[in-house]
Amino acid sequence: MEELLRTNNAVTISFAGSLLKEAEIEHFVADSHMSILDGSIGILPRRIMVDGDKLTQARRLMQDAGLGDELPSKPVR
Repeated sequence: MEELLRTNNAVTISFAGSLLKEAEIEHFVADSHMSILDGSIGILPRRIMVDGDKLTQARRLMQDAGLGDELPSKPVR
């Protein structure tokens, strides 16, 4: 699994997850329970992870949906 995007924005995480699910790209949200450590104030970012074989397709999907600014400039491996 490789990192697709990293953000503190719960709406972005939800939207990206919905897009990936609709495109049938398996993914998971890493660090989703880290709010326990930061007191639920959202300072620790969550990461969406996808299979390395689907990373390019997932990045294209995010760019087409207007989330290109949320993506790292280079894929995180």
